[in-house]
Amino acid sequence: MNLHEYQGKELLKKFGVKVQDGIVAETLEEAVEAWKVINGRTGKEGVVVKAQVHAGGRGKGGGVKFAKNLEALKEKSAEILGMTLVTPQTGTQGKVVHKIFIGEDAYYEGQSEPKEFYMSVLLDRTKECNAIVYSAEGGMDIEEVAEHTPDKIFKEWVDSSVGIQPFQARRIAFTLGLSGNAFKEMVDFVQRLYKAYEASDASMFEINPVLKTSDDKIIAVDAKVNLDDNALYRHKDLEAQRDLLEEDPTEIEAGEAELNYVKLDGNVGCMVNGAGLAMATMDIIKLSGGEPANFLDVGGTANAERVEKAFRIILKDPHVKAILINIFGGIVRCDRVAEGVIEAFKKIGNIQIPIIVRLQGTNAEIAKKMIEESGLKVQSAILLSEAADLVQQAVAK
Repeated sequence: MNLHEYQGKELLKKFGVKVQDGIVAETLEEAVEAWKVINGRTGKEGVVVKAQVHAGGRGKGGGVKFAKNLEALKEKSAEILGMTLVTPQTGTQGKVVHKIFIGEDAYYEGQSEPKEFYMSVLLDRTKECNAIVYSAEGGMDIEEVAEHTPDKIFKEWVDSSVGIQPFQARRIAFTLGLSGNAFKEMVDFVQRLYKAYEASDASMFEINPVLKTSDDKIIAVDAKVNLDDNALYRHKDLEAQRDLLEEDPTEIEAGEAELNYVKLDGNVGCMVNGAGLAMATMDIIKLSGGEPANFLDVGGTANAERVEKAFRIILKDPHVKAILINIFGGIVRCDRVAEGVIEAFKKIGNIQIPIIVRLQGTNAEIAKKMIEESGLKVQSAILLSEAADLVQQAVAK
């Protein structure tokens, strides 16, 4: 589950991490009130207006603007609220902005120049431990830094049995070239950030930028937080912050039906039982010349109702030219899947796109007979290669 920037900052504040002060707003009137509060706290008119969507690259897409006074705030807020923000992470369809964050101007004048860093905490599966990834080259172009100058990206691996150690936090601050009060602030920042990551059962914290202000404070100017869905039962307060407007409606519907579904951009719908078989099925579709339109695992205990629901979800995608149902009957019986397919056909009505069904395992022969005697225009396959050939023919039409 993803959190918005403002939600991530609130989470960080609970663990004593210093963050850019700000208030979220959903209307122009709320933005003006937020400006007044921020102005009262800082004594400065200038604020930053930031679109709140679950995507990076907001600045390049026009979703982050500086407003030097109240009139500029009204203008910038009106521009961003309701806009369809397109970034490299949203795809061409973009995301509609429903909320904005009115933040303090953290780049104020002082004793020295402000400096931006990059920092994230995530699981390194190859090392089987958490890692803090950081760089002195923070800002909007961190992806280009990683691609063209990977030597400027550093990692600090953390043993989860003991947690982040003070010497590791000091090494990070030293590698970033800090000294004096900024060094001490960064050491404290790293330790608190890691504690927040572990305590919230997050899968990733990304702070870009981490800012060294001109008076040597270290604060999080942005916050991208991904939470582990499997641990949300331990964090009902965080689960309550889920923003359904930021999620695909079809994926939400699938989740309510206890289906593991991820929408993709292809033209062949998949219905499979088991994640491993689903991945193999997607490979077969690619090899046959098609593109998977989704990942859909009906699970090991799928009944006819769930199969019917999965069918309806796949059919909602207008780009689907064919559907491949690939079931290996172990815990879930093939005849139960066949029953769901037949019921879906009866209730949905005339389905124009080709349906290819491959059933193997428990009661596969019974299932094959059920489909053949149903009178439905469904093509059966025994081998995966046969299913691939049928998919290729369907996509070529």
